[in-house]
Amino acid sequence: MKDTAMSRRTLALAAAGVALVLPVTACTSTKPAESGAADGGGASVDPAAPAATSVTVPGKASKNYSIQFIQGVAGDEFYISMQCGIEAEAAKLGVTVNTQGPQKFDPTLQRPIVDSVRANKPDAVLIAPTDVTAMQSPLEAVAQGGSKVVLVDTTTEDPSYAASAIASDNIGGGKAAFEAIKQLNPDGGKVMIMSTDPGISTTDARAKGFEDAVKADSKFQYVGIQYSHNDPATAANLMTSSLQKDADLVGVFAANLFAAEGTATGVRQANKGAQVKIVGFDAGPGQVKALRDGTVNALVAQQPATIGQYGVDMAVAALDGGQVTPKVQTGFTVITKENLDTPEGQAAVYKSSC
Repeated sequence: MKDTAMSRRTLALAAAGVALVLPVTACTSTKPAESGAADGGGASVDPAAPAATSVTVPGKASKNYSIQFIQGVAGDEFYISMQCGIEAEAAKLGVTVNTQGPQKFDPTLQRPIVDSVRANKPDAVLIAPTDVTAMQSPLEAVAQGGSKVVLVDTTTEDPSYAASAIASDNIGGGKAAFEAIKQLNPDGGKVMIMSTDPGISTTDARAKGFEDAVKADSKFQYVGIQYSHNDPATAANLMTSSLQKDADLVGVFAANLFAAEGTATGVRQANKGAQVKIVGFDAGPGQVKALRDGTVNALVAQQPATIGQYGVDMAVAALDGGQVTPKVQTGFTVITKENLDTPEGQAAVYKSSC
């Protein structure tokens, strides 16, 4: 359907605060069945989810806007998958996208990119901020310079300068990770988190969701969180030290791709694969291989292409004076070895290229 300004299609997105109980043998998603999202359809809507919000998505843009996508880190399959969603939607709406990102998930590397982009004054900037505090001022400056800012995946302390913020239900994802570990260890035991760095909005939220779920179950003991600084080798070393301290550890929630890779290495090197169950967040090729090998037992996959798609939609809506949803949450899919090769499981795996 079309009107004179834009064609509109109404899309249901999972609302905030979803708490899911996900069996490890099932592939469950909070992604709406009729989303038409860039990372594949056919996922079921969880019956426990609260009422979904309604988002109006624009049709063709009124002009060929220039949009800059600044990744959290270049070369990461999560951001590559997001880029694929962004590029597909940009082509559909008739706008131009350029992409760049730092070599590490580090605000000292991302800020110079942001400052350079600000000087070029694109119509809109889609960005995954690498720190809630350090990226606040640079992004406020981008918005003050006249570019529309849309936050994708991560955020800052005060995102009021942004036209919209699109991210996964990270607290719900952390809770789902605990439920997966619980299914694998019904008798309970010691569990921990391997994260990247404090001060990153998404991983902090995942940790909170996991911690809250653990504390609500008396069978499990939470022994803390370790920070790997987004480096798999550091995560492996920290995992080795953790197993020396808590030799009876039964489960680890690895809060991002690199944390999961390093955790799997540390557990394997300690010959604890049969004892320690690992649930990773994200579904890059390395994690999928670990899942196939049995080193990682489940993956909580986000929908990065969908996040990217809606990032472009909200940027164009803001530029054209259309209807903008200030905060959008997308869902996730729990992938296991049993459902990995199903159509839904394969659709949730991240891409290495578009």
